[in-house]
Amino acid sequence: MTTTTTPVKSPSTGAGGPTGSSGAKPDRRGERRLRREAERDAVPHAMRGTRGGRIGRAVLLGLAALVTVFPFYAMVVLSLKPSAAVEFPGSLLPWPLTGEAYDSVFRAQDVPRWVFNTLVYSLVSVVGTLLLASLAGYAFAKKRFPGREAMFWSFLSMVMVPYHVTMIPTFAMIAKLGGVDTYWGLIVPTLANAQAVFLMRQFIKGLPDELFEAARLDGCNEWQIFRRIVLPLLKPILATLGVFVFLWHWNDFLWPLVIGQSTDMRTLTVGIASLQQQNVPLNVVLSGSVIAFVPIFAAYLVGQRYFTEGVTASGIKG
Repeated sequence: MTTTTTPVKSPSTGAGGPTGSSGAKPDRRGERRLRREAERDAVPHAMRGTRGGRIGRAVLLGLAALVTVFPFYAMVVLSLKPSAAVEFPGSLLPWPLTGEAYDSVFRAQDVPRWVFNTLVYSLVSVVGTLLLASLAGYAFAKKRFPGREAMFWSFLSMVMVPYHVTMIPTFAMIAKLGGVDTYWGLIVPTLANAQAVFLMRQFIKGLPDELFEAARLDGCNEWQIFRRIVLPLLKPILATLGVFVFLWHWNDFLWPLVIGQSTDMRTLTVGIASLQQQNVPLNVVLSGSVIAFVPIFAAYLVGQRYFTEGVTASGIKG
């Protein structure tokens, strides 16, 4: 008895099958549609909103951005205007423009000195504050010693004391030590920053203890642990705090006004305020404000890559 078998055509060999002789072509349009649907499903339904709602939010955010940027635009444009009476809205048009106000600022004898004083005050304070805050934060987070919690919360309570209350006793002490009109008298009282210590302590507290135990087993002392393990892991929070401390010192007005009593020891903010009392043209005053704004904007651009990461990590760790 002979058995006959009927050959079955493979789907891949037929001319009308899914794959022809030239091979399968991927459906890229369908893949993109599926990817968009998956991304849309990943967003909670309450956050999707309607098309009109998304357009409304975009318009509101655009208006908020315009209101925020407009004062900076006005400052820059008015600083580039000739010395004349300001007329609104004609003075806000970006023509005609001239750089005579900036020439007057840079030719002034005191302004370069004020910029140098502000740089010294800001940069040295950033380095000193970050160093002291990281050392104190490491001690409060990972070291065990009697009275640690009481000392930490007593130090943190300084945040609740208004700055103006401690300014007069601080000035009296600095004056008795001969620190008036000196760089150290300007810088040293601002180095103890309770907020910076708190953020450092919260960040370091979230680091695993196994790292420090392994380092001690390898024979590292406390300074080596701090320098080789703690500092490299602190880069995000150091960058974030560095931006905050730099902005605070660059824009500080009251303490430099009190401690720097001579013209040569004024910072840029105090110097610009003094120009307003000397009937200096508005474009010259605003050009000085633009010069004071550029470094803090550059500092934010440099530290923005760590900014969000540092704020988030310091808020959720510990």
